[in-house]
Amino acid sequence: MKLGFLGGTFDPIHLGHLLMAETAWEGLGLNRVLFVPAGDPPHKQGQAKTPAFHRVAMVERAIAGNAHFALSRVDLERPGPHYTTDTVRLIRAQYDLSAEACFLIIGGDSLADLPTWYHAPELVTLCRLAVIGRPGYRPDLSGLEATVPGLSARLDWVDMPPTAVSSRDIRARVRAGRSIRYQVAEGVREYIEAYGLYQYNDA
Repeated sequence: MKLGFLGGTFDPIHLGHLLMAETAWEGLGLNRVLFVPAGDPPHKQGQAKTPAFHRVAMVERAIAGNAHFALSRVDLERPGPHYTTDTVRLIRAQYDLSAEACFLIIGGDSLADLPTWYHAPELVTLCRLAVIGRPGYRPDLSGLEATVPGLSARLDWVDMPPTAVSSRDIRARVRAGRSIRYQVAEGVREYIEAYGLYQYNDA
């Protein structure tokens, strides 16, 4: 079994997240992709975010109908802060995966930040990194290799046309009374509207 997972606050989950996951699933021949809503991500401590039950409900609605997408509560069912190395270990144990069969899905823009991640050199020994980037883009990894030895051998590049959708912009559009149709799944749009999310603050 080859399993990928995409972590994030998903506040809210949008079509860019779904396209990343589907692109990784197809490009790497994955059996399943897990969506892992963040509980208490260290890099976002102190920032307000929508309660987990709302974020989980939106993920459930966004992935409904896709048999190879699934929700994982692994980061919500343990005390924080949550580091990616811990998440990988838990997912591998839960699904009995080798490091070669576990793929952390990240955007190409996140790769430059990898040296700042907690125990980054260890992380790349625990799983492979499925890097989703614009077609043909392959950055110079020599600087990253100095901090994260062996990184190049742990990367799987998957091309995807860039999307301009972001959770921050969606929240701003909701507050401004603008349409978010076709930026989020319809079930997510209806949920945001039904519960009045993102009306008054940048959650």
